[in-house]
Amino acid sequence: MRKRNKLLTLLLFSTNAALATACLNKAIKINATQKNLLASNPDFSCYSWRLGNVYYKKAGSGKPLLLIHDLTATSASYEWDQMIPLLAEHYTVYAIDLLGCGRSEKVNTTYTNYLYVQLITNFIKSEIGHRTNVIATGESSSIPIMACANESELFNHIMLINPLKLSDFCFIPGKTAKLYKKIVDTPILGTLFYYIAVSKKLIEQDAATKKFYNKSCIKSSWIDLCYEASHTGFSPKSLYGSQKCNYTKCNITNSLKKIDNSICLIGGKEIEDISSRLEEYKTCNPAIEISYIPETKYLPQWENPEKLFQLIKTYFG
Repeated sequence: MRKRNKLLTLLLFSTNAALATACLNKAIKINATQKNLLASNPDFSCYSWRLGNVYYKKAGSGKPLLLIHDLTATSASYEWDQMIPLLAEHYTVYAIDLLGCGRSEKVNTTYTNYLYVQLITNFIKSEIGHRTNVIATGESSSIPIMACANESELFNHIMLINPLKLSDFCFIPGKTAKLYKKIVDTPILGTLFYYIAVSKKLIEQDAATKKFYNKSCIKSSWIDLCYEASHTGFSPKSLYGSQKCNYTKCNITNSLKKIDNSICLIGGKEIEDISSRLEEYKTCNPAIEISYIPETKYLPQWENPEKLFQLIKTYFG
C-alpha cells in the first residue's frame, strides 16, 4: 500500500511538472512571436516546394543573384536587408528563407545538406529559370558548392562569406549527437532545452561576442527578428537539432576540387583565425580568390554593406 502511494505521488508530480513545463514553453513562444515581425513584411513570394512552403524576396532587375543566409535557427533572409537595396540596382535579387528558417515552413524532419542542395537546385530551376550568381554565408556555404558540383550549368559565380573551416564541414553525427537530437526532439523537455539555447540573452551574447565587430550595429530590432525567427512555425527546433548534431554537415573538399566555376571567399577581417581558414580553400582549388573586409566579423553584409557591394560588383560584374 505504501509503495502504491509513492508511485501515485511520483506519477502526480511528474504529470504536474510536465504540465507546468508545457505551459512555460507556450508562454515563451507567445512572448517571442507577439510582435509578428516576420509576417508584417508583405514583399515575399512563396515557392511551394515538395517538403514545405519556402518564402523569398525578389527585387531589382538584371542578372540573377541568389542570396543564402547562414544555416542556424536564428538566421533568415533579413541578414541581407542592408544589401538588397544596393544590389537591386544592378541585379535581380532573390533572398531566400531556407526551409526551417524565418518565414518558411518549419517541418518536423531531419535537415541535411542534401535536402538543402535539392531545395536550391529546384528553386533555381523553378523560380529563377536562369544560370545564377550565388552568395552564401557561414555553414550555408556548403550548399551551393555541393549543388554546383552536381549541376554546374545552374551556377555562374559563387561567393562564400566566412565559410566554416573545411574540417568543420566533415563532422558526422556521433552517438552523443544522436542522443542529444533525440532529447531535443521530445515534445516538452526537448522544446524547453531548445528555448533555453535560443533565449534572447544568448542571442544578444552571440551577437556581441561573435557576429559583430562594431557593437553599434547590434540593433534591438535585429535581436527581436532573430528571437522571433527561432520560435515561430510548427517545429523550429528541428533545424537546431539537425545542425547542432552535424546532420547538415557535408565534406566539400572533393567538390571544391571538381568545380570549374569562379569562386571567391570574403572574410571578416576581425575574426581571429579567418586568414588560415580561408587559405585552406586555396589548397583545394588554387583558382579561388580571397578578400577581407576590415572592422567586420561574421556579418559584413550588415556591418559594411557598401564595401561588400563593391567587392560583389568587382567579382560578379
